Parts: sequence; structure tokens; C-alpha cells
Amino acid sequence: MSFDEAVQEIEVLTKKINHHNDLYYSQSNPEISDYEFDQLLNKLIELEKEFPSLKLPDSPTQRVGGDITKNFESVTHKYPMLSLGNTYSKEELSDFHDRVVKGLEHSNFKYFCELKFDGVALSVTYKKGLLEKAVTRGDGTRGDNITTNAKTIRSLPLRLGHGDYPEEFEVRGEVFMPRKEFDRINEER
Repeated sequence: MSFDEAVQEIEVLTKKINHHNDLYYSQSNPEISDYEFDQLLNKLIELEKEFPSLKLPDSPTQRVGGDITKNFESVTHKYPMLSLGNTYSKEELSDFHDRVVKGLEHSNFKYFCELKFDGVALSVTYKKGLLEKAVTRGDGTRGDNITTNAKTIRSLPLRLGHGDYPEEFEVRGEVFMPRKEFDRINEER
């Protein structure tokens, strides 16, 4: 296979694998078997071995392997990563709403509410659409750089799709393991 053919094949395989990863991990709606998926992934791994200069940092192959580390570099957050406050009464909700309106200087917004999940608060930074860094909350000022480990989270994009987003931005959220996955891992062990 020529270098140009490898470039094209890697691009096609990457798109297919990312599509099937999204269907499986984000939408719970797989279109192909695990075996078929593994065949696509193995083909990409072999091409990247044959043409190492074509292996990109956001390649689906970067999610595979034993590169998970327990030795974390400490990183200072660009902005403090504070924990969320609790609310136990209608009055506290009303006070919160008043603070939001005051801070935004308008009331043209809607709330999105969901059940509270207890996991690990994570800050993920994207630069030019590529996942650059994933850092735990830590003490709110400094956290652990767990980028390598975060790349194993199949629903976390390594590269963002086309969209209107800043060149560099940070997303914060909670990482948790659903009970079904926890039970599956325990059964496997």
C-alpha cells in the first residue's frame, strides 16, 4: 500500500470506528458486532504500525492498551473548580434563582435539572477541537492530570466534530460508572 493510499484508508477507518464507538457507547445502539468492530480497529492498528507518521493523537487506537497510569502530574486549574452547593428548600431555590438573574442581568434562560450523580468532577480542555487535557477537581485549585486515563472513556470525544466552538475551551462535568457497567466488570473479574 502506498503512503497516499494509507492516508485515505486511515481516514476512512477512523471515521467508521468513531461512528461505531458513538453508536455503541453514547447511543447504546450498535450496528455491528464486537468482532466486526475489532476487525476495523485491528486494521487501523496495523496501518499505524506500518506508517507511524500517520498515527494521530486523536486516533481511535489511542483508547486501546495498557497505558493507564496511577502516577499523576499535579496541575493548577485556570479557573478554580468549585464544588456545587446543595439546596434543601423552595426558599433556597428562589435565592439561587435571584442570584443567577442578578449575575446574568436578565431572566431569559431555562434550567436543566437532572438527578445528582456522585462520581469524579473532571475538567476537560479542548484545543483546536482536540482533547488536550483532563484534570480532576482535586482541592479546587489544583488537580491530577488524568488525560491518558480519560482517553479510555469511550463517550468522551478525542476530537470534536465540526461546530462553532472557540479555539480553546474547557468543559466540566461529572464522570461516573453506571451500575450496569460496575456489575459487568465485577462479573468479569
